[in-house]
Amino acid sequence: MASPPSRRSTMTLFSSATDPSSHRVRIVLREKNIPADVVVIGDNDPLPEDVLEINPYRSLPTLIDRDLAIYSAPIVMEFFDERYPHPPLLPIDPIGRARSRVLLYRIERDWYSAIDAITGPDEAMAQDARAMLRDSLHSIAPMFDEKPYFMSDEFSMVDCSIAPILWRLGVYGIKLDPHAKPLRRYAQRLFARDGFKKSLTDAEREFGLD
Repeated sequence: MASPPSRRSTMTLFSSATDPSSHRVRIVLREKNIPADVVVIGDNDPLPEDVLEINPYRSLPTLIDRDLAIYSAPIVMEFFDERYPHPPLLPIDPIGRARSRVLLYRIERDWYSAIDAITGPDEAMAQDARAMLRDSLHSIAPMFDEKPYFMSDEFSMVDCSIAPILWRLGVYGIKLDPHAKPLRRYAQRLFARDGFKKSLTDAEREFGLD
């Protein structure tokens, strides 16, 4: 791992203006009120030299914190939760943390990979991924009549990862069926949080649930 440029003395998050992976990192940042500089990069803007120097994948989000560079959204989110433990976004007990990590892994593998296909160049793959994501969301909708957040009474890292997806459903061409009202109410609870509102870039404010 390359060392980040020494000229940055404060924690800096380089974030895409519209990508959901960058958005979920910003939600954690704002929920915890972490003091950091956020550099938002537009979809058609070149990556800053700092990112090119320390990130071999030339991807966003990228976090620089003194001599540390992280360029994986899930790792950045866990780093924030461990370095700034209040309020905790992962359970404090090992079993609870393991369960949350399994959920996060499934969201990453199933939903975020679907988004990559939906936004990719292959229209047939995009249609299949769109149908898969829609059906998956419909299948979990009833559970939100039981708990206010995802399988929990408390807002968590899992919700931070789901919120950007729900915010972009209209952009992805996904419309929820009427029976998904519990999921809609869940989405509105997420969108009403101060941390979510503060996490939005100017470009993302144009999105919204269908």
